[in-house]
Amino acid sequence: MSAFWIATIGTSAIAFILKYSGHSLPQRLLEHPRIQRINALIPIALLSALVAVQSFTEKGKLVIDHRLAGVAVAVLALFLKAPFPVVVLSAALTSAAIYNWF
Repeated sequence: MSAFWIATIGTSAIAFILKYSGHSLPQRLLEHPRIQRINALIPIALLSALVAVQSFTEKGKLVIDHRLAGVAVAVLALFLKAPFPVVVLSAALTSAAIYNWF
């Protein structure tokens, strides 16, 4: 068995144990205000990290290209309180236009 499969099976087991232990916690622990605040912020942090990694890196190296323009337009659209479909479409169109022009 290769190291890849050992890592895959080990990671799967850890994920299962974490999910199972999360369901086994008493309700009073999950209703604590601090836990509620932390749980509200975790998806925001993970999505921000995903956007940063996917927008500014390629093969482990920092890259500034058409994706930066798309993210900038999306941030501007969010700042102007545009609906979500408008944010996504404007970012995609901007990124695609710059990619095709340059």
